[in-house]
Amino acid sequence: MANPTARTEEFTFTCDGNLLKAYGAWLPKHERLPAVVLVHDVRGLSEHYREISRRLAAEGFFALALDLYCREGPPELPDLESIFSWMQQLDDRRVVRDIDAAVRFLGSRLDVRANSIGIMGFCMGGQYSLMAACAVSGFAACVSFYGMLRYPEKSEIKPRDPLDLAPRLSCPFLGLFGDEDALIPRADIKELESLLRKNGKTFQTKIYAGAGHAFLNDTRPDAYRPEAAKDAWQRAMTFLHRHLA
Repeated sequence: MANPTARTEEFTFTCDGNLLKAYGAWLPKHERLPAVVLVHDVRGLSEHYREISRRLAAEGFFALALDLYCREGPPELPDLESIFSWMQQLDDRRVVRDIDAAVRFLGSRLDVRANSIGIMGFCMGGQYSLMAACAVSGFAACVSFYGMLRYPEKSEIKPRDPLDLAPRLSCPFLGLFGDEDALIPRADIKELESLLRKNGKTFQTKIYAGAGHAFLNDTRPDAYRPEAAKDAWQRAMTFLHRHLA
């Protein structure tokens, strides 16, 4: 029997008077679905993340991929310097409020179980997934794929990094990292584990040998590691099914 095709839709909702946009994918059923807020990487809501949304839908989740750049459009990022500069200028408070609005939007839908909403993000989105799970109420699980854990410097719009917020984690957490990721030192991962353990949080981490940053991204041959990607996706799905069941 062929797999059913997910229904998809471009959604809009508001946050602080601003119109937000998101891409939704789900399999319509005669029951409420667990849901996942999906947070993209620094380059924006690309087709890669729409496809991940459809993969989540096939797993039985209502996936909502939030467009963090719907106000200004995706940035031009020709090199690493421009990427780091852009991330330093992105207001954390705005991003967390947008994620909170996405949770409230999902919770208002009659086809979503409001107490079974998780969050999953990649790269910058993995960083914000962890931060949101420490600052936004309503999450039952958090999965972070190679999310950075420490800022090179703090500022008014980035007063606390993920490691600062970790003791406030409000739901089970799964962190998936690459052993060769230059953006996430092993010492930062160990510090995260120590903070979560010290504060009695439920968490799992996995570090993949031979993998660097963006190892799940099959649109990037330079970064994609098929074996690590397969295992990480299976771990993430098992984790989400367990905590959002």
